[in-house]
Amino acid sequence: MNSSGLQSFLRQTNSRLRFNFFLLLKLPAAFICGVRLREVTEHQAVATVPYRWISQNPFRSIYFACQAMAAELSTGILAMAHLYQRNPKVSMLVVHLEADFIKKGTELVTFTCEDGDGFRSAIEETTRTGEPVVFTAHSTGRNRNGDIVSSFRITWSFKVKA
Repeated sequence: MNSSGLQSFLRQTNSRLRFNFFLLLKLPAAFICGVRLREVTEHQAVATVPYRWISQNPFRSIYFACQAMAAELSTGILAMAHLYQRNPKVSMLVVHLEADFIKKGTELVTFTCEDGDGFRSAIEETTRTGEPVVFTAHSTGRNRNGDIVSSFRITWSFKVKA
């Protein structure tokens, strides 16, 4: 992908109003639970999920599925950035997820993924070879004190569309 396509995607995605509208249309559960994209560059993405009534579990912490939505967003948006306006088109799909829950999420949790270069490499490889490629991205959720709340490993599959 050319640099102008990536920059265009990043401008659109970093517009909170525009991206929140995308969330509402395409990921309504994430939108309703308060998952928000805070920042995305070609190398890193940051998403948050608050602790509130709609995102809680019976144990008074953030429900694991809400944390997974924020973690997936922080990884998937990096993949989307490197796929934007790519020719040939490449499909993406989550094929595996692992998570560790270290501490109760009882306040805003911020998920950070710094695997943009890995996504770019995987997408370039599938484009070059025509074979499916998998890549496992890491997203770490931290509370306001910087303590790790949860850690996710999300495996994405990339394949050139026929």
